[in-house]
Amino acid sequence: MEEQPEEGMKEGEEEGHKRGFVFPSALTVLAAVTVLVWIVAFFIPSGAYDRGPDGSPVHGTYHREAAPGGFVHRLGQLFLAPVNGLYGVRDVKTGQVAPDGVGVLYGSAAVFLFVLAIGAFITVVFATGALDRGIERLAHRLRHRGGLLIAAVMTVFSLLGTVEGFAEETLGFYGLLVPLMLALGYDRMVATGAIILGAGVGVLASTVNPFATGVASSAAGVSLGDGIGLRFAMWLVLTAVTIAYVVRYAHRVRTDPGRSLVGFRAGDRELAAQAEEPPELTGLQKGVLVLVTLVFAFMIFSVIPWASALTGRADATPYGWELDWSFAQLAALFIAAAVLVGVVARLGEQRLSATIVQGVADFVAPALVIVLARGITVLMTNAKIIDTVLHSVESAVSGAPEALFGVMVYVVNLPLAFLIPSTSGHATLAMPILAPLAQFAGVSRAVVVTAWQAASGWMNLWVPTTAVVVGGVALAKVGYDKYLRFVWPLLLILAVLICGFVALGAMAEP
Repeated sequence: MEEQPEEGMKEGEEEGHKRGFVFPSALTVLAAVTVLVWIVAFFIPSGAYDRGPDGSPVHGTYHREAAPGGFVHRLGQLFLAPVNGLYGVRDVKTGQVAPDGVGVLYGSAAVFLFVLAIGAFITVVFATGALDRGIERLAHRLRHRGGLLIAAVMTVFSLLGTVEGFAEETLGFYGLLVPLMLALGYDRMVATGAIILGAGVGVLASTVNPFATGVASSAAGVSLGDGIGLRFAMWLVLTAVTIAYVVRYAHRVRTDPGRSLVGFRAGDRELAAQAEEPPELTGLQKGVLVLVTLVFAFMIFSVIPWASALTGRADATPYGWELDWSFAQLAALFIAAAVLVGVVARLGEQRLSATIVQGVADFVAPALVIVLARGITVLMTNAKIIDTVLHSVESAVSGAPEALFGVMVYVVNLPLAFLIPSTSGHATLAMPILAPLAQFAGVSRAVVVTAWQAASGWMNLWVPTTAVVVGGVALAKVGYDKYLRFVWPLLLILAVLICGFVALGAMAEP
């Protein structure tokens, strides 16, 4: 997932050593931000808005309000920040968050468990070999139709990216696609672009990706299904544009190899000859692929507010068959699905148990990122500086046209995405501040989520702090500088399209 930058640095460790600097992991960045925010909170005046019945800040009601406790109390808040980030409870009367408080759960326990559950599910699916084999078979079947093959592979990767954040998992496909693309007369950059950009544009335009849209929606206080129409339209258009960009470059290289940005390495022709037909899908593997498809389809069905989506009214009465599921139910779904996939694939009790445990272990890092990021929010909440930050930009945002507000959210999040490559950590940290601003600008919070994830996804297509980019260019042996030269025109195109979508979304969704 996008929440595992540490693994990517392992792939690029040697390259990073040559540069003399390796960008710290998301956990380290967030730990440093935690301390920095704690210090800065001493210098930012505390204050608060009056709150409406739904807990949202009321425009124009900001006033100064002292935060409780002195230095020792604040030191204790720093010490408890990760704990509060997991299961801190917010007192309804005081608004303070504490692990032994009485009120509403403010910590990220539900999201934390969901990340572990989907980690177990994804790991079990990969243990069956079904997903890998399915993509291998698709690639081989289309091997004589290069453009269609590239489009098919990128579509599959993009679909997986928009649904479940398929990103680091793509690192395992370079060994297959690089020789295959070389055998078809393309260069290594075609394989690199198909993999990185295929999955990356899907994550950029996430529709129900739990690690991006899910976490951000939770932090913004909206449903995972809110704004799905805009995000789906973005996914269709941006995926089509990205595929066309890569296919155009591939056609140019095959027509004139001298126009390749990376050239051809010694032994590439011999490597290409090794592309062989993969084994057929077994009946069990076909069954697993069908089951995986059904699980994700059911997840999408369970979170969409169908009455609002079909009528266009946010206050529409839910249909009787709507499930309105959230992270608690989805966590249970993926735990059950992991067991079901293991049973269908006949992994056996011992291997299935070990695989589930391994999947949970592999996803502890991104889950902890969410906890640390929420802990930072707790620090700001208890110090009563979040509303002060909101007030500092309230006048500017309130006077901005809806379309400009959506673009502003996108632009503001670009540098944050560079510093915090973890989408979950970035969302948990930024949404509590950005989401309430939408109310002042008369814009749906779902548009803020869309603009935020687009900024995060756009940056993660090229910045060297992401596992997919650093690991991908290292595995494909194309050079990071060559990749930047290849991708920068597409980045400009995508940025313009994103700004257009979020502007339209801001004007269309009050």
